[in-house]
Amino acid sequence: MSIQAIQAAIKEYNTIIIHRHVRPDPDALGSQAGLRELIQATYPDKKVYVVGEDDPSLTFLVKMDQIDDAVFENALIIICDTANTARIDDSRYTSGDKIIKIDHHPNVDPYGDISWVDTTASSTSEMIYELFTKAEEMEMNEAAARLLYAGIVGDTGRFLFPSTTKKTLQYAAELVAYDFDRSQLYDGIYNVKDNLARLRGYILQNFTLEQDGLSVIKLTKPILEQFQVSVMETGQLVGTLGDVEGILVWVFFIEEDDQIRVRLRSKGPVINEVAAAYNGGGHPLASGASVYSWDEAAEVVKDLHHVIQAYKN
Repeated sequence: MSIQAIQAAIKEYNTIIIHRHVRPDPDALGSQAGLRELIQATYPDKKVYVVGEDDPSLTFLVKMDQIDDAVFENALIIICDTANTARIDDSRYTSGDKIIKIDHHPNVDPYGDISWVDTTASSTSEMIYELFTKAEEMEMNEAAARLLYAGIVGDTGRFLFPSTTKKTLQYAAELVAYDFDRSQLYDGIYNVKDNLARLRGYILQNFTLEQDGLSVIKLTKPILEQFQVSVMETGQLVGTLGDVEGILVWVFFIEEDDQIRVRLRSKGPVINEVAAAYNGGGHPLASGASVYSWDEAAEVVKDLHHVIQAYKN
């Protein structure tokens, strides 16, 4: 079974480096750093690192380690919450000795010497907690519990998304038994700066709504400069339209210097196949992609209309 194989590999290696996807969210960081805390608590003599680019809005959860290339030699590489190799943050993962994939996205890009993919899990953080419960020996502590709880909360939208199951709630209940500040955690995840709040107001005033339920928002470079919001920070705003009646699918186009980032969300139609066609992927109802012109962005909109039509038929 994958869990036993994962634990055996963790026992075998003295150096373990844990990766996750680019542009991390709370689940990517929670599963990555939560697993590190579990391994360190269980095997204090092992060297365990988390790598990738820091997101300033999420460093309250964890800050990444800075390590030399030589550390990767003969190391165990564990990659959390990343469906395809193109989205793995820090390309040095190929320099390790063995690779483990732990993920809850559709397995569109199988990779790794050991792979544990569970699309029924609400989050990869939920899977890491399951690893703890089923492994022969693994120590939990407050630091790990805080990170895994944050990851579960983030990927379930505070337990509002359909991915939340009885098991999800059971694991969350067990995690909150550990002594960490949940209020502070929620503040860190959901509080936004005033400039982000003003951009949220702009989005609510300027979104479009087509007859079929598609909504489109374009955040061009001048708009981002006007509100002094970085491209990375816009990730905190993608759920803004989720409560608007009549919206079935919504897409954010965020303009960067060399590409246009695409963030897709849905209340029913499956959208990850559209994302996969444009250099991306993700969950059936929450995905991301990249395009390189506004003409290509218009093609994404056309494809989303087709997806909605098929869903309604």
